[in-house]
Amino acid sequence: MDSMYSYDYQFRLIVVGDSTVGKSSLLRSFCDGVFSQDPDPTVGVDFNVRIIEVKPGIKVKLQLWDTAGQERFRSITRAYYRNSVGVLLIYDTTNYVSFTHVTSWLNEARSQIQPYHSVFLLVGTKIDRESERQVTTEEGKAFADFHNISFIETSSKSSLYVQEAFTLIAREIYGMLTEGRIHVQNGWDGVKAGPRTASTTQNPPIEVIQNVEPRRGGCCSS
Repeated sequence: MDSMYSYDYQFRLIVVGDSTVGKSSLLRSFCDGVFSQDPDPTVGVDFNVRIIEVKPGIKVKLQLWDTAGQERFRSITRAYYRNSVGVLLIYDTTNYVSFTHVTSWLNEARSQIQPYHSVFLLVGTKIDRESERQVTTEEGKAFADFHNISFIETSSKSSLYVQEAFTLIAREIYGMLTEGRIHVQNGWDGVKAGPRTASTTQNPPIEVIQNVEPRRGGCCSS
């Protein structure tokens, strides 16, 4: 098991999307390797942690904030955007309405996170239920391409591409960190230096960069 005290950086990620799209199931599959057929709905915000390796010898602690999708909890969700460096936008591939709402989640996240720079990943869930699919892979990819964000499809039930989803967004954040496009900064919890990072000076303030092409991971389903 990875030590909770042996990592180079900490990234704070927030998971958003409509209720019942599978946000909690995705996190449980990633963090605990289990799947619950009927998970209890998230009330407010839940918290998970896992350490992964983004490149040989570089470990990142992921703080994962699972948010409720119901409208009555939106004000709580908004309070967690600002200190997040990564946002996973979740929709259910068997529920087209949840896909149409992704634009609203994306716009809200971007408006709340400014002026900080965050990485977005569009995640389609429940691809094990192919016979019930309402959103095609091509539609998901087209949306991601239009908004200049990465995209992947997953199944929490079969664990298909679950690890890859979190690794994809973590590596994209780490790449931007090493390129100097995202910075460790006092007063912002999006990225923090870990115990293994030897740094005694404050990094330069974060830069807000518009219309920059991110590193995009391809969809894992075709």
